[in-house]
Amino acid sequence: MQRKEILGLAALVMAAVIWGFAFVSQVQGMDSMSPLFFNAVRFTLGAISLLPVMALTRRRHRPADGGTRTDDSPASDLSVASSPAAGATTPWMTLAIGGACGVLLFTAGTLQQYGILYGRSAGHAGFITALYIVLVPLFGLFAHRRVTALTGVSVIVALAGFYLLCLGDGFEAINMGDLMVFLGSVCFALHILTIDTLGSRIDPVLLSFIQFAVTALLSWIGALADGSIDWRGAAEAWIPVLYAGFGSVGIAYTLQSVGQRFVPPTRAALALSLESFFSVVGGVILLSETMPMRGYIGCALIFAGTLMAQLPAKVPSFLRRPDRNKVL
Repeated sequence: MQRKEILGLAALVMAAVIWGFAFVSQVQGMDSMSPLFFNAVRFTLGAISLLPVMALTRRRHRPADGGTRTDDSPASDLSVASSPAAGATTPWMTLAIGGACGVLLFTAGTLQQYGILYGRSAGHAGFITALYIVLVPLFGLFAHRRVTALTGVSVIVALAGFYLLCLGDGFEAINMGDLMVFLGSVCFALHILTIDTLGSRIDPVLLSFIQFAVTALLSWIGALADGSIDWRGAAEAWIPVLYAGFGSVGIAYTLQSVGQRFVPPTRAALALSLESFFSVVGGVILLSETMPMRGYIGCALIFAGTLMAQLPAKVPSFLRRPDRNKVL
């Protein structure tokens, strides 16, 4: 493994740490803010934090003659793992696709945040949200996408983990918070499929900015409608808000974009899967959360299922080669 790949892998793990601990900030933010107001401020800060990244990306991609270069674009955004060709859509089409993604992200984020309000568990929210990883290929069946046997097994394993984590005492035992986070995970899966289908021709940084801006706008409208805007509450929760806005979007996004330039997709996906693990770590350290043994077993099964869902059907070469130091 080359030095650049090691540093890239470290950047991806750090992004997973930041995103995992962001669930803690989402729980803490509910102490003094409403879900819609919290998301309004959070995604506004998130959109603002992408402005320097957009400026830097535009500068890097502008050749000396003032034209636009379409190669060597960023490796990924928060949901897309490929680089689209710049300028492949009209501005109106770009806004329409970004707006559609923003509506789905708003729906997913709102359900997740209300679920966290009612559930009050960073660990539960982190692992239930991670189910979108196995739901994406499952929903892909409706688009006539091929699903491997390994993917089918991963879905069964992950859903068994969800049962142990949330339904171990029967379906009547599920709380409203876990159910809403799960519905949010479903919307996150639909969001990713939408980006995969419609967003592949749009610059990923621009797409992220548009969908964050749309999510922020809809959240502001919702917060105004329910009268939950409380700046005193926002001042009390300024650390969680800044962390969720600038940390989990601006910093973690940049780390992911840099890391995935040097790390193969399978390794990158596995590193980013650690997000759910760090949500539990953050909950234990900062919120003193605990679970029964059944819950930890459920988390382990969900984690195993998400890892299996991201493994290629063929065993990757780096797992088969005896020389682990050989450059891929």
